[in-house]
Amino acid sequence: MWDYPRPPRVAADGRRVEVWLGGRRVATTDRALRVLETSHPPTWYLPRDAFAPGALRDAEGSSWCEWKGRAAYHDVVAGDVVVPRAAWSYPAPSAGFEILAGSVAVMAALVDRCTVDGEVVTPQPGGFYGGWVTADVVGPFKGGPGTHGW
Repeated sequence: MWDYPRPPRVAADGRRVEVWLGGRRVATTDRALRVLETSHPPTWYLPRDAFAPGALRDAEGSSWCEWKGRAAYHDVVAGDVVVPRAAWSYPAPSAGFEILAGSVAVMAALVDRCTVDGEVVTPQPGGFYGGWVTADVVGPFKGGPGTHGW
């Protein structure tokens, strides 16, 4: 991932991606997008229609990404289990990132598990960034202690 670009690049990925919460699979797709950015493991975006009905609920607040624009937040819901602001999207992404419109990213650390082709991902360290670490991604990664200024 140190050869990932800056500004980031969006890449289609046909591997099976699943998100689990409350013992339920709340999302599955083989049409994910990965955002690849220097010093970060990929952030995975799933088409909104990959989520089970009712698994996403709009949440308060927003944030700004210098590359992708204004992010909206979503609670992830599985029955009685609700994780506030565990997902985000870019309803009107900035130029160059329009392909992300209609897709949703999930903070792996806040749900039961996320998988890529059956491999359970490790969340990017630090609790702020949304990258997913798989066996094919080599660090160190931004987000851990001492990496704020990278």
